[in-house]
Amino acid sequence: MIFKSPQLRAFFTPKLKPMKVKTSILILFVISISFSCNQKSKTEQISNTDLSYAPEWSKQAIWYQIFVERFRNGDSSNDPTAKDIVGTYPDSIPGNWHITEWGHDWYKPDDYFSNSPLPNKWDNLQLRRFGGDLQGVLDELDYLQSLGITAIYFNPLNDSPSLHKYDPRYWRHIDRNFGPDPENDIELIKTENPVNPETWKWTSADQLFLKVIDECHKRNIKVILDYSWNHTGKEFWAFKDVKEKGKDSEFADWYEIESFDDPTTEENEFKYNGWAGVQTMPEIKKDIIGSLEDVPLKGNLHNEAAKQHIFNVTKRWLDPNMDGDPSEGVDGFRLDVAEKVPVGFWQDYRKVVKSINPEAYLVGEIWWKSWPDEFVMPQFYLQGDIFDAIMHYHWYRPARNFFADAPEPMNPSDFVNGLKKEFEDIKIDNMQAMMNLTASHDAPRTATSLYNNGRYKYKAKPWENENYKIDKPDENTRAIQKMLLIHQYTYIGAPHIWYGDEVGMWGSDDPCTRKPMVWADIKYDEEKTHPFDKERKTDKVEQDTSLLNFYKKLIHIRKSNSVLVYGEIDFSLIDDENRTLAYNRKNESDEIVVAFNKSESAKLLHIPVTNNGEYYDALNDIQIYSSKDGFIDIEMEPTNAIILIFKN
Repeated sequence: MIFKSPQLRAFFTPKLKPMKVKTSILILFVISISFSCNQKSKTEQISNTDLSYAPEWSKQAIWYQIFVERFRNGDSSNDPTAKDIVGTYPDSIPGNWHITEWGHDWYKPDDYFSNSPLPNKWDNLQLRRFGGDLQGVLDELDYLQSLGITAIYFNPLNDSPSLHKYDPRYWRHIDRNFGPDPENDIELIKTENPVNPETWKWTSADQLFLKVIDECHKRNIKVILDYSWNHTGKEFWAFKDVKEKGKDSEFADWYEIESFDDPTTEENEFKYNGWAGVQTMPEIKKDIIGSLEDVPLKGNLHNEAAKQHIFNVTKRWLDPNMDGDPSEGVDGFRLDVAEKVPVGFWQDYRKVVKSINPEAYLVGEIWWKSWPDEFVMPQFYLQGDIFDAIMHYHWYRPARNFFADAPEPMNPSDFVNGLKKEFEDIKIDNMQAMMNLTASHDAPRTATSLYNNGRYKYKAKPWENENYKIDKPDENTRAIQKMLLIHQYTYIGAPHIWYGDEVGMWGSDDPCTRKPMVWADIKYDEEKTHPFDKERKTDKVEQDTSLLNFYKKLIHIRKSNSVLVYGEIDFSLIDDENRTLAYNRKNESDEIVVAFNKSESAKLLHIPVTNNGEYYDALNDIQIYSSKDGFIDIEMEPTNAIILIFKN
């Protein structure tokens, strides 16, 4: 591989190190590949006047992603009714529709489904609501604090009829059913002029979210909001005006309209572009320079008023009382389908955000160039003028390939080369700020992803693949998951948890990755229903407290050792024959050795280290290892990993 960046080229230059050959095991070679992460001293912190750098807090973050509708129902009085979900997929709502019990057997059809015209059970899953709300988040902030998380990424909270909220009715308001008074919130919104922010008021849902921000900040937890500026919902106020008035609407130029209705004919000729062809998500109009196939897209949003509305909503949440102090606002944004929005807009957007809060974090969803094979390479978006980081699916795909042999076995050297490729021409500042995730609302849960060894996200649902395993993952999968987690919490970039993964939840791709959170105080039906009425084993649904404690331990290790955030990384052992791998995170005073045995038999690893002395097993404080002559020997069981910290 040819590196355009001299910095990265130097980081990944192989360095051969001498080693001793043990009689108990033959290790053919050791290659050390290292790069520096340039830890900054307190006096060298980036100045707030330099807006090209990622905020320091984002590099130290332990992320927790919350899908509010499925996190906790803290207030049953605001539960959605049938009228609250009109205007999204699926359009047909049975007359006896109601919210689903939190502990419902996931694939068992709701009682209203038998009288529904919906064609399949997938539609039933999309039609469900469970009543999760912001009060539920408030009720569980102590849990999140005890887990050790330091930053929450909220999936969209904007007012929307769907369960996912990517099809908003309003960008400027929190969803009516997430707050305490849906009916009065609806009436309050009607008194506003949507194009004039001076008329915007704070609904009860808005005010409750401000309380969530405040309570999080009291616990030193950052908060970022998810928005998709690429599209609205078909119930969005501006789009409804276009549907009513046609080309005479002042908002007709906001959208990608193919044709307007001709009122002189019986046929409705109104046609528009929906995101990915989805008609419930009409796309905002863009001026593209070049081809739509060219990523990154050059150009900007077409309509300046639409653009200004987006900026006004953004400012509203960054500095709610507009006093110039953003401390009571959100700490940044996760930006949906970002590669579908022209970079000219993103460059303008960063200037607006950073002018209000220089420490705000901008993370883009930069994902597929050609699904399911090719990712968009994110380097262009990480030059200091667009995003601070991306959702790092690019890291997870090779990590899954290596640890789970999915979709085929991967050697340690190929894994390291895969990681190397992802970091080419990306500054260390952005590498450290990456959101390293193993699952999300748009991908199978971690355990299920590892349990199924097919291609990443490809045919990852039972109705796409009849052999896809939907049951509780087995113990071997849990061992693989723990190895992956040890890598995630000791690697470059900020670790991320998709709600519930920490307690052992399982589920295939959307919508089954979005099951209700498993809480210790809620009774759950056993999962025994197959979506196609096939035989399956019965699984008890409950928290895996052992896994939860494992997460807590890893989070504590990460937060207690800044070398895992800022230290160099040295791939000190890469042994394809024995399927073993080790890397060292280090700075001038600290060193942590992380080693993996991916094989099916016990191995002795002979790992180069910087220091001579004692290293303690961070996951088992009783175990002590001693280095000698620049090496440390570790006997490791199969499918296992270890974290050793030098006692200086």
